[in-house]
This record gives sequence, structure tokens and C-alpha cells, in this order.
Amino acid sequence: MDKFDEYVDLNRERFLAELQDMLRQPSVAAQNLGMREMAEKVLARLKKLGNARLIEVEGGQPVVYAEIGKGKRTLLIYDHYDVQPPEPLELWETGPWEAAIRDGKIIARGVADNKGNLMCRIHAIEAYLATVGPLPVRVKFVVEGEEEIGSIHFSKFVEENRSLVEGADGCLWEFGGKDINERPTLTCGLKGIMYVELHAHGAKYDLHSAEAAIVTDPAWRLVWALSTLKDTNDRILIEGLMSHVRQPTADEIEALKKIPYDEEKIKADYGISSFINNLTGLDLLKKLFCEPTCTICGVYSGYVGQGSKTVLPNHAFAKIDFRLVPNLTPRVVVDLLKKHLARHNFGDIEVKILEHGEEVARSPLNSAIVRAGIEATRRVYKSEPVVYPTSAGSGPMYPLCQGLGIPALSAGCGWHGSRAHSPNESIRIEDYFDGIRFVRELIDQFAAEL
Repeated sequence: MDKFDEYVDLNRERFLAELQDMLRQPSVAAQNLGMREMAEKVLARLKKLGNARLIEVEGGQPVVYAEIGKGKRTLLIYDHYDVQPPEPLELWETGPWEAAIRDGKIIARGVADNKGNLMCRIHAIEAYLATVGPLPVRVKFVVEGEEEIGSIHFSKFVEENRSLVEGADGCLWEFGGKDINERPTLTCGLKGIMYVELHAHGAKYDLHSAEAAIVTDPAWRLVWALSTLKDTNDRILIEGLMSHVRQPTADEIEALKKIPYDEEKIKADYGISSFINNLTGLDLLKKLFCEPTCTICGVYSGYVGQGSKTVLPNHAFAKIDFRLVPNLTPRVVVDLLKKHLARHNFGDIEVKILEHGEEVARSPLNSAIVRAGIEATRRVYKSEPVVYPTSAGSGPMYPLCQGLGIPALSAGCGWHGSRAHSPNESIRIEDYFDGIRFVRELIDQFAAEL
């Protein structure tokens, strides 16, 4: 056992206790719950490694920034200290802020997304400095507090602090882990996103439902408008939207072909009998990773309580997210959506933009950070990683990375059953310590890459 591994083993209980301490501090950006306290905790921990400070962002939560090491190469490490709301509370086996350890797992809100990865990286660098010596790369931590609400002010932070981050050679992004068959995964990009609400309005107040014979029902108006957005084969019908979609490149297709996507096991885990349109194989992966989505995330109107209430509601609305692929931007999607609604005589439907949207992010599959991640995976996990050209999800990778010409790689200590955003979120303890060893190897391999 080398000195690094010995140090990690000797400090195992302390590392877990420090992680639990972070998890026991609520930090829900959507509710502005515990945010300043969490930022201060992260700051205090990073100050033990090097120079760290809070950078205030007008109107938003502070960003924790730190610099450690003086190597020729610069590695950004992006994480976030905010988490999702814990509700519904009744579905948690243990309290969401308890950070209980059961069956080899830590269960807490935010442990997989993203405090586990944040602390894993901090502990890896502590162990490196204590046993190996000075870092062979310059590491810059950027830890924000609004990722779970769309990183509303993060682009502003990057613009105002560009000199701190531009010129970095690569970025280790905030998520990752093992797939349903326990294979380590690496991801080289993110879809973009645009989140909107569609509002239909009727009378100025709710009416008796008898009036529905002569007064427009906004719930029906909304349903009719929604039905124009997609057909029963899941094709998006917004005029001009699909013509913006860039087809996957040859490199991306080759990467998709190498993904061992266990369709039967995933369908069983989701409790479904088939994927949309009975897709399988490469066609399924192309749709998942290379095509946009238009998803009704929620619909509300009128009375939805117990029993009956004969009411004609005066208002109906739906929450919709669009996952974006290259050449589709948030602004283009909103513009096309408004024109589509007007063209189909639904110009009265109000479009509210809930978030500013996030751009598509893609990194070259052969960049130095990706090559270093692949080799680090081989050394720690003794297996080849599954390399995804992009995630099907979204995040603020573009302004920090691709917008500044910095390639990024996502890798972490999660697992298929982590349940991020759901009750009983967890990571496995052994995955956490493997993650620490992965970060050590990633630093060494990234420093050595030519």
C-alpha cells in the first residue's frame, strides 16, 4: 500500500464524518434555506488546502473560489453546494439531513448531487498534499450555489471573473459514477435546457361549470395548445425546431456504438415494458443523447382536491422543459414556440420564461482531460470506462468551459441507485473512497498528458 492509500485508510472515519457534517447543513437554493451557512462551510474546508474566498454575485448566492498548486497545467474543478428540496419528506427512510449510514451507504439529500463529489475531491487533494507532495497541476475550485435552480447568476459570475478561469486546460465537472452494471462512466458534455410555463386565461374569476356552455374553459384551451407541440409518435411539431438540430458527428456515433446500454435491465428498473416507439440499439441512444425533448413537467388548473367541485376555472398552466442539442439555443426555442402558438391560433397563450436557459456543451472526445480520465479509470477500477459523448441532462457547463474553450469531463462517486433529486438519495461508501483514488490518478495523468 502506498502512502496515499495508507493516509486515506487512516483518515477514513474522519473523512466520512466531514462529509456527514456537510450533509447535515441544509442548503436548498429554491427555498433560500441555509445557503450562506453552507457557503461558509465549503470556504472553511477549502482554506485548509490553499487560498480560498467567497466571491459575491449581485442578486445571487456567493461562489466559493480556491486555488491550490502551481503546476504548468490548470485543472478547474466545478461543483455546487446547493441541493434539491427534500420533499416529499414522508418517503425518506431516514431524515434527509440526518446523513445516516446504512448497508454501506450514506443517505442524505445532496450526497450524490453534489456534496459527495465535492468532498471526495477535497479529500483527494488533502491526501495528495500530505503524502505525495505539491500538486503537479494548478487546481482551481469553482463551487456555486444555484445549480439546482438553473445557475441563474453563474454566467454573470464567469463574465465578471473571467481572468480567474480562462486559460485552464481542462475541467472536472460535478457528476458521474457507475452504471446499472457497475461500469465506471465518463461524460463529455451536457444537453442545453429551456424551461417555460404556458398560461391560458378565461374569465376574471372561477365560474360555475354550467357556464362552460358559453364561456371558454382555459384548461381545454391549454390542452388543445399542448396537443400541437408533439404527435403521438413523440415527434416535436414546432415548425422549424428540428431543422436547427445538428446531426451527431462520426466521432459521436462511434462513441454511442461503444456504449453497453443494458436496455432490459433499465426497463425493469424503471418498471416499463418498452421505450418510446419500441426503439432499441443505436436508434435508442441517438434519440436519448442527440435529439431534443419537449416534456410536460406539470399541469395545473381548477379543483384537484378530494371529491367533486363543479367549477369552470379561470386559469390553467403547464410547466414545460426543452432539452437542447447542438445548434438549438434557448432563445431560438422560445422564439419558435411563440411563433408556433400564434400560427395555430393560440397567440393568447402566455409564454413565461422561468429560467434563462442553458446552452449545449460538448467537449472533444480525445481531449487531454478525457484521455487522463480514461487512464485514471483503468488504474483505479481495473476496467475500461463507458465514455458518453454527452449526458441527457443539463447544467451550466457551457459558460465556464466550452464558452472559454476549456474541455470538460464528468466523473464521480455516484451509482445507478443514487436517486439524485428523489427521496433516499445515497452514495455507497466504497464508491466514495474509490472516487478519492480516482481524483489522485486523474491529477497525475492530467499533469503527464502531452
